[in-house]
Amino acid sequence: MKFEDLKLIPPILAAVKEKGYTEPTPIQEQSIPPILEGKDLLGCAQTGTGKTASFAIPTLQRLAKFKGQPGIKALIITPTRELAIQIDESFQDYGKGLGLKHAVIFGGVKQHAQVKVLHRGVDILVATPGRLLDLMNQGFVKLDQLQVFTLDEADRMLDMGFIHDVKKVIA
Repeated sequence: MKFEDLKLIPPILAAVKEKGYTEPTPIQEQSIPPILEGKDLLGCAQTGTGKTASFAIPTLQRLAKFKGQPGIKALIITPTRELAIQIDESFQDYGKGLGLKHAVIFGGVKQHAQVKVLHRGVDILVATPGRLLDLMNQGFVKLDQLQVFTLDEADRMLDMGFIHDVKKVIA
């Protein structure tokens, strides 16, 4: 199978090709089609198998039709700032040419710069649970336009004690 067989739109295919990918990994091959259809999915795969691309690529394609509409349309929650930054970079790489705005928010830094980015408008938000809840409680993050919700490294978040934060976000 090739990425072209997954019915991806030309800008995403070009970005994937630019990254040097020719064939989807098993997790990508199995997850991209159902996510494109809007189905819920639980995926497990080892590090280095392309898990981020397996949810980022179909998320970008699904959101391309909402370009220009206000509000956060995709939320990706991940347990650490390092993962959040990596995921945001992946959305930047795969989403070239789509014109979707993305941002990453995490704790341990002052929130001012993150709030400024949110005020300018964001389509895709990658966040750690604590900072996300903090900014939601302050009214800076609203999820009423959400189309896609992803918990990355959900098992790790639960191990780290984020279950209550995740439940609050879901509510």
